[in-house]
Amino acid sequence: MYKVAVTGGIGSGKSKVCELLATYGVAIYDSDSRAKQLMTSSEEIKRALVERFGDAVYVDGELNRSYLAERVFCDKQELASLNAIVHPAVMRDFDRWAEEQSGDYVILESAILFEAGLENRVDAVIAVMSPVELRLERAMRRDGASEAKIRERMSNQLTDDERCERSKYAIVNILLDDLMEDVEQLHRRLSYDARTHNA
Repeated sequence: MYKVAVTGGIGSGKSKVCELLATYGVAIYDSDSRAKQLMTSSEEIKRALVERFGDAVYVDGELNRSYLAERVFCDKQELASLNAIVHPAVMRDFDRWAEEQSGDYVILESAILFEAGLENRVDAVIAVMSPVELRLERAMRRDGASEAKIRERMSNQLTDDERCERSKYAIVNILLDDLMEDVEQLHRRLSYDARTHNA
């Protein structure tokens, strides 16, 4: 199965791109929501998290998100430990899931694809880009967070230029009509790539 990742900074609209690709029957794997599910359902992950972060990481079998966020938010080493536990499990889950799908290609939606060093696990990467002010506006509206909070999150992510340099495709998300047209062309291109790759 041909595997394509869609990535982009906060508020870039990568979920919108995935939503539009899904209208063509493309299967989408949302790595963020799947990671959250696995952190609650996978005994292997739960054991590793308790071993690394202590019993307080789960309360009545549920992940104690605020405790975990507090531990990793300002500590790069703690965050690296968390990622070393969760990312490999998510990618194994993605690979299994991908083999069960039909169609020319599947999509892995991941905000931190490059930061997590996962780009080598897919055949192609699409970077979704938007002007910073538009991203700020979208993220503030969606998350109900302050501009300072969103800017802080942005500062911890790669820039659009950095993502673009490392991606096979780039797509700009400003106006929905233009985006729909661009996604349609992209889908045709990816289907062609996938068929060539799988031949």
